[in-house]
Amino acid sequence: MESISKQSSAAQNLQNPRVRPWRQNRRIQSKLSLMLLTLGVILIAVYIIKIFIPPQLKVRAAVLINADTGKVLYSHNADQALPPASMSKMMTELIVLEAVDSGQHSWNEDVSVSHYAAEVPGSQIGIAAGEIYSLKQMFDALVIHSANDAAVAIAEHLSGSETEFVYLMNEKAKHIGLSAKTVYANASGLTSGDLSGFAEAASYSDTAMTARDAALLTRWLLQTYPDVLEVTGQKDIYIPQREISLHTTNLMLPGEAHAYNGIDGFKTGYTSQAGYCFTGTSKRGGSRLISVVMGAGNSKERFTETSKLMDYGFRRQSAFWDTLTSVFWVN
Repeated sequence: MESISKQSSAAQNLQNPRVRPWRQNRRIQSKLSLMLLTLGVILIAVYIIKIFIPPQLKVRAAVLINADTGKVLYSHNADQALPPASMSKMMTELIVLEAVDSGQHSWNEDVSVSHYAAEVPGSQIGIAAGEIYSLKQMFDALVIHSANDAAVAIAEHLSGSETEFVYLMNEKAKHIGLSAKTVYANASGLTSGDLSGFAEAASYSDTAMTARDAALLTRWLLQTYPDVLEVTGQKDIYIPQREISLHTTNLMLPGEAHAYNGIDGFKTGYTSQAGYCFTGTSKRGGSRLISVVMGAGNSKERFTETSKLMDYGFRRQSAFWDTLTSVFWVN
């Protein structure tokens, strides 16, 4: 009897029109839920890839740090000593800023141009031996136009000779905590071969620097002398004695060919040995980043690779990422 009762009940369910739509709705809801879950997983995966997967850069070395905390956000051969070219002038900048800040020197004091300073190759103001310029003019030309003649004139003015100035550069590197791999050989970043024809030049070796140290030096400059951004952010400097205007080498500043939102410094560099190098700093939404690329294949590439680094860094500075790092401390 019980078996007959169950069969009868099953038959009634089959004939009940309310049962099958309910089952169909449940199956549809299950499929929708699965589709939404799959879509959510895909979106999360894409977001994680954008945040966590670093860019592939066409450079010999690179590093990206948070300027405020010093936290490393990206690193590629960051501790390999490489020729930095004119990025080494950032140490020359630091020494000038300290000399003026201490009262030992003033911006309006005269700087006399030597034969060596006037004839040094590479990027120049175009000054002549015996001419007089202010220390501020020399500093601005060094920072904005990467002028080698200004770098040499400054070194000789502050220390008496480039050799003595190089000693000061290396002592300062130790003082601010740069690694032993970073060694300065001259004030300009030129190669010893470029300077071998000048008896007054510090031409006994070549400058070497790591990408990490370049970033640390930039951070020191920004934290100690934040007003330096007023100079690094300028696109031109006018030299009235020569009636010429010198243009910036930083083509990521506003209005330049590779302008990037937030970039307001810092320093380019190039020699045939170093390749194309660039240390940059950018600020967005309260976050400031410092990037360094060394050994890019051409001038454009050093800026496009910097853009990739900066994009990656600012994505990692998002609120979601900050939450994750506070919990897991992902590096």
